[in-house]
Amino acid sequence: MKIQNEQLIKELTTLTKAHLKRAKEYQAIPIDQLNWKANPKKWSVLECLEHLNLYGDFYLPEMQKRITNGKQAAPSAMFSSGWLGNYFAKSMLPKEKLNTMNAPSGMNPVGSTLNETHLERFIEQQEVLLKILEQARTIDLTKTKTSISLASWIKLRLGDTLRVVIYHNERHIVQADKVLTDQDRPEKAVL
Repeated sequence: MKIQNEQLIKELTTLTKAHLKRAKEYQAIPIDQLNWKANPKKWSVLECLEHLNLYGDFYLPEMQKRITNGKQAAPSAMFSSGWLGNYFAKSMLPKEKLNTMNAPSGMNPVGSTLNETHLERFIEQQEVLLKILEQARTIDLTKTKTSISLASWIKLRLGDTLRVVIYHNERHIVQADKVLTDQDRPEKAVL
């Protein structure tokens, strides 16, 4: 996949702003609704967001570090995705029928006690991500590489890492919204 850097950053910024807006809307929802889930194996809204926070704890500092160290790689007009990064990014996009994936145990918040602070942390991470996207305009998104959470020896192009993180956020915002919709249909809840 080839895309103009500016177009990619604009698309990812638009998605991130939408995630931030949606998270702020969640603040008006009572905490018991944000912790509700259809059954013990499903995630609540807050568990969806905490899952994203756990990934953000790894990826945000990793991207900031690579951007700071990547200043020597002047920005190019085009971003060229790597085959692995493109595969990961596409696999994160939500589909009509959301395909389930198993989260690694360290990234699975199921059964956690969660409150407003976890929602606030997600909001803060989205604000940091917007700053990272702005900073990413100043470097080469293809030549600058980042480690990934699964294995530090695997490197993705920064543009692909941004896509993976933001598409992953999109996936779980869609999931969180589905949890809220399911609350309105009690016949969907199975204990």
